[in-house]
Amino acid sequence: MDAPDLPAAELTKLVTVGLVRALRDAGQAALTEFTLKNNRRADVIALGPDGQITIYEVKVTTADFLGDRKWPEYGDFCDRFFFAVPMGFPLERLPATCGIMVADGYGAEEVRPAPLKMLHAGRRKALTLQFARTAAERLIRCLAPD
Repeated sequence: MDAPDLPAAELTKLVTVGLVRALRDAGQAALTEFTLKNNRRADVIALGPDGQITIYEVKVTTADFLGDRKWPEYGDFCDRFFFAVPMGFPLERLPATCGIMVADGYGAEEVRPAPLKMLHAGRRKALTLQFARTAAERLIRCLAPD
């Protein structure tokens, strides 16, 4: 996949699909477009089998990254925070304090781990319940869209 030849929206979809596939294969449950209590929307949020919550911000261009300064607000809602980017993205532009996943339409690979910052138990419980309810509501909409 030659990232520069694809429109940003298509590349974003491919990175997201590959990331979600990799998370599934790693035993994590993932949701896309997840709205947090601070009204920010996480591109991907994952719930691990141990209850750990990880947020992934998908960025496909340097301009997209430089123009978005909301991502630091996700830190209060996860144990770990990653950027998910396509192959060819200039990784040196991403903050050293965040993990990095490189993804395409088929999978993703962690190229830098994210620091672990454990959530407060109350926030973890609230996020886990919100994750479960959101997943259930989305499934119900698929089964009974009316």
